[in-house]
Amino acid sequence: MKTQPLEFEKPIIELEAKLEDLKRHLADREIDLEPEVRRMEEKLAETRAEIYGRLTAWQRVQIARHTARPFFLDYVVLAFTDFVEMKGDRLFGDDASMPGGLAKIDGIRCVVIGQQKGRDVKENLLRNFGSPHPEGYRKALRLMRMAEKFKFPVVAMIDTPGAFPGVGAEERHIAEAIAVNLREMMVLRTPVVAVVIGEGGSGGALGIGVADRVLMLENSYYSVISPEGCAAILWKHRKHAPEAAEALKLNADALIGMGLVDGVVPEPPGGAHRDPETAAASLKSAVVAALREIMQVPTDSLVRQRYEKFRKMGIFQE
Repeated sequence: MKTQPLEFEKPIIELEAKLEDLKRHLADREIDLEPEVRRMEEKLAETRAEIYGRLTAWQRVQIARHTARPFFLDYVVLAFTDFVEMKGDRLFGDDASMPGGLAKIDGIRCVVIGQQKGRDVKENLLRNFGSPHPEGYRKALRLMRMAEKFKFPVVAMIDTPGAFPGVGAEERHIAEAIAVNLREMMVLRTPVVAVVIGEGGSGGALGIGVADRVLMLENSYYSVISPEGCAAILWKHRKHAPEAAEALKLNADALIGMGLVDGVVPEPPGGAHRDPETAAASLKSAVVAALREIMQVPTDSLVRQRYEKFRKMGIFQE
């Protein structure tokens, strides 16, 4: 898939274009350009290492939002088998921004739930831009309770800018739906693994994120508020989003250092959208390892450890 380059990637794109042009000349003419091609390839590798080796928090946010980045259902196809989608919350309706169902991962039967975005206007309207309604969270909880009943582990994939803040969502009690999920996931008597695969925005993300193991893809972010929202509050203008992203400590390295996530899943150079198959293989390996570890823990101990894990979060200064 051809991807739209981000602003900071333009030096790489220019070098890639020059290299392709050089290779075309090599094929068309009987001129020995191999030394020049090798030099160009070395320069390209150095430029990639330099740019992707020092990404800022804001640049990682941009990668996390890339429209070509694999979404939840892409990972379901690439990393899971035997997926059967289940719809409806049995109270109001179905929410297409929170698909879920039964699946297998490396032979392990599980319930998989996630937030789904769209790549064009039509799909984004169907998926509500990845911002779930109350019925989405209630459907997720229904599926998690089913997993508990049949002793299946739960895999939740987080990719949302936040829960939908519209009038209809408020009328159907979005805050209550998320709050109930937080409470019920804390005592869910089955293993739970959550993975932030793109955006992890506010309570909308946490509504399916109370888990025994919380993982993050290398270029995802997890935050109490979006950088733009934070900038609008603190600096009174969204143009300060890059400074806000740094201050929020929302990238994977910062969060694992504070003990808020349990592991970082590596991505291909440039982001998961550059090589979705490799990204999916890394995600599958990390999820399977986490599941096999926590599935060995007795249920009572698992629930107690999950509760203690979240109770210990946070640093307070007076």
